[in-house]
Amino acid sequence: MPIEIPTDLTPELVPLSWLIGEWEGRGRLGSGDEDSEHFLQHVSFTHNGLPYLQYRAESWLTDDDGTRLRPLTVETGFWALERKQLDADGGPGLIPADIVPALKSADEVEALRNSEGGFDISVSISHPGGISELYYGQIKGPQIQLTTDMVMRGSHSKDYSAATRIFGLVDGNLLWRWDVAVGGKEGKGLEAHASAFMKKVS
Repeated sequence: MPIEIPTDLTPELVPLSWLIGEWEGRGRLGSGDEDSEHFLQHVSFTHNGLPYLQYRAESWLTDDDGTRLRPLTVETGFWALERKQLDADGGPGLIPADIVPALKSADEVEALRNSEGGFDISVSISHPGGISELYYGQIKGPQIQLTTDMVMRGSHSKDYSAATRIFGLVDGNLLWRWDVAVGGKEGKGLEAHASAFMKKVS
């Protein structure tokens, strides 16, 4: 399936462009074994002309046949190439960016390619219950690997200390896996949290 790149996309989002759109699919909680619960997820990646993608993922617990039972959770966040801030960038807060993007050409974006042939990226994701994650990782073609640099927890949030996520585009479908360290288990390593297979719906 060819990847269509929007004509109004700022150049530094081109490496992330295959994510743009609406995705929906089913997954399993935990290790995905026979007793693992099922869920349905709808994910959107959108852009507004600035150098980041806006991310939203809404999930529902389902029965074995995919019928929704109840809401599970919602995540929101931002995905971008990891680079130094430039004078042309906006922020903090409402300080506007220059009219032209900070990186104006494919050549300027190519200069960010890392030694492994991919691009370093940063992803921030917020959850209900006062939890926010900051991930760093790499996008290399249709593959993404992320590891938390920081997990921020509110005073009443459940224990959660680290995570990794991987994403891949296979035959036009989005596959992902999420491993986490919870309950003070960071020293014992990560455990399977969820995985899903998603199709593009728009």
